[in-house]
Amino acid sequence: MTEEPDFPPSAPDEQGGPGTPPGRSTPPLPDLAADLTPAAGVAGLAPSAPLPQVQTFALTFTGTSAEFFRIWIVNVALSVVTLGLYTPWARVRTRQYFFGNTWVDGHNFEYTANPWALLRGYLLVAALFGTYNAAMQFQFQGWEWVVGIVVGLFVLLYPWLVRQSLRFLARSTVHRGLHFSFQGSLGQAYVTYGLANVAAGFVGLALPWAWFMQRRYQVEGVHYGQASGRFRGDVGPFFIFGLTGLGLTLGGVILLLGLGLLGFGLFSALDLGSLADWDDLSAASMTGIVAALATAYLVFLLVYLGAWQYVRAATMKYVLNNVELGGVVRLGATFSPWRLVWITLSNTAAQLLTLGLLTPWAAVRRMNYLAPHIQVRAIADLDDFTAEMGQQESALGEAATELLDINLGF
Repeated sequence: MTEEPDFPPSAPDEQGGPGTPPGRSTPPLPDLAADLTPAAGVAGLAPSAPLPQVQTFALTFTGTSAEFFRIWIVNVALSVVTLGLYTPWARVRTRQYFFGNTWVDGHNFEYTANPWALLRGYLLVAALFGTYNAAMQFQFQGWEWVVGIVVGLFVLLYPWLVRQSLRFLARSTVHRGLHFSFQGSLGQAYVTYGLANVAAGFVGLALPWAWFMQRRYQVEGVHYGQASGRFRGDVGPFFIFGLTGLGLTLGGVILLLGLGLLGFGLFSALDLGSLADWDDLSAASMTGIVAALATAYLVFLLVYLGAWQYVRAATMKYVLNNVELGGVVRLGATFSPWRLVWITLSNTAAQLLTLGLLTPWAAVRRMNYLAPHIQVRAIADLDDFTAEMGQQESALGEAATELLDINLGF
């Protein structure tokens, strides 16, 4: 659990921004300290030196659903009024709120993206895929060539777009006045998001390998100042997560088929000799059949979504527990993947039943659960990282991943 701060709460800013920063705790964690000995890359310590003390900083989220609702409703209204042109500003304001209310070691994160840069990327991507949709809809002369060119460009540029999105997101993220950066190479992007995806498309069992390659690329491309990320995980757990999700889905299908056969058997056992055709069935019987089919579909959808939400949650926990930065910082995650599945599914149901009005509550509820269960463990002061100059990044990749709903899992 998150420890209480050892100093009085700070006053919120004029816009109702972040509140109390979290305190720090320094419990001894000999396993981490032993792993981060000079043999593992910590410079300046003699082999006989005593193990350094591990400091643990829990993430703290200070946002509230009421505060975020005011931001969200304005974002929705202005996006509708401007026919979507306000979307980049809505995205930036949302991230600024969540980043600004997330604290580590008394410092909150910042999101510094330029909405105008995002708008240019949005317009370019929207124009490209608007052309694709128009060709598919109206099928004018030569429409096949237009569709082929757009699809070919997307397939060819997809790894580049993902890399640009990661670079833009990292460069726009600031902590303690220091920007993150993403330095994964373009060649690696085409291996992880090109070759790996093609392999997974042809051989379904290669999908967990693709997940592993992509998460490793994301983590090891991250830099904070001059410290680089390292992924300490292996590919095996990704196969376990994938097979678990597949098993849950198949189990749900088998259960529904069994219930369907049972219902068909009971229905066939009825005395239907007096019925000349289906028109003789009563309206109540037809309503019951339709209701049963609808229920079966909803149950299958729930099982399917639950299974793959578990895969996402278990993957996120495993990745967080295997992230290392600069040889002196590691992350830790203690949340329950199944609990996160329940929160995600119940949030989705609440949003559907309220026509989206509970979206702010759902987003804050999820963050309130995750933040206390994610820790940063370090054997060096977080102020010791030094800056590294970086160039301005293009927002085109970020716009593409937002508009096309590409889930990077970053």
